[in-house]
Amino acid sequence: MKNPLHYIHKYQHRSKQILGIDHKQFIELVKQAELKHQEKLTLSEIKKIRVNAPGGGRKPKLTIAEQVCLCLFYLRQMPTFEILGMQFNVSKTEANDTFHYWLKVLRAVLPSSLLEQVENRESDYAIVQEMLMEFELIVDSYEQPRERPKDKKVQQEYFSGKQKRHTLKSQVVSLPEAKDIVDIVVGMKGPTSDISLFRSQQQKFSPQQSFKGDKGYQGGKNISTPHKKPRNRELTALQKAENKAFSSNRIFIEHIIRLLKIFRIASSRFRLHSHVYEQIILLVCGLVRLRIGSLVLPT
Repeated sequence: MKNPLHYIHKYQHRSKQILGIDHKQFIELVKQAELKHQEKLTLSEIKKIRVNAPGGGRKPKLTIAEQVCLCLFYLRQMPTFEILGMQFNVSKTEANDTFHYWLKVLRAVLPSSLLEQVENRESDYAIVQEMLMEFELIVDSYEQPRERPKDKKVQQEYFSGKQKRHTLKSQVVSLPEAKDIVDIVVGMKGPTSDISLFRSQQQKFSPQQSFKGDKGYQGGKNISTPHKKPRNRELTALQKAENKAFSSNRIFIEHIIRLLKIFRIASSRFRLHSHVYEQIILLVCGLVRLRIGSLVLPT
């Protein structure tokens, strides 16, 4: 099997199809990931009680670029770890360990949303909240299939009547025209209503912040929704025209969700342990922000 890293270096225009981001973005991401990796090694070295001399031990089979590529390739294509190891000429155990290590490193490099990017800087967070007041943010949710839980009670908690299967629900808030992911809530139980998710997520924003959502958000505060067809009656021509205009403005959140689902790990039945689900989806959000240009990595 051809190594995916060698393939995207040879055919750079196919990088988005293979990894989800273009070749230039991948090169920049590798540089930032390597810096973060070196920071982790330095901190580990300080705490370590050393027995062997520095530089001893078995050398890694893969370069840092290959390890980052392995992580992105799994997120985008979601092969089994057996196949992933064959692609990169390592064992399935090493492929698994490599993926989970770089998952944590890349999460530190790629903030999943605009609010997460500034959450540790109180003054910047307040500025961003004020800036967002100029926009009517768009909100929507999506469900992803998960493995059926073994416990019958937990099965009932995660069974979505809408999807007719066990699911995990996430909710995305975006800027108009899909310019950025403002915030995301990940891994809620499938049957959770959209309006309940919205009310809890709304607390992160200014009380006067306005939103735009579909019919599932009717009854929410500061959120506009389309006209709902009255029982045993029809919408007027004006209401239908307003709904059409409303949908054309709200459709951009669907574009964001589509980009998330390009990564198969965020659309296919989730096979990994549930405790890593949140970090994986947040990393995918960071990659989407990098892809659309709303997240710029330092040079």
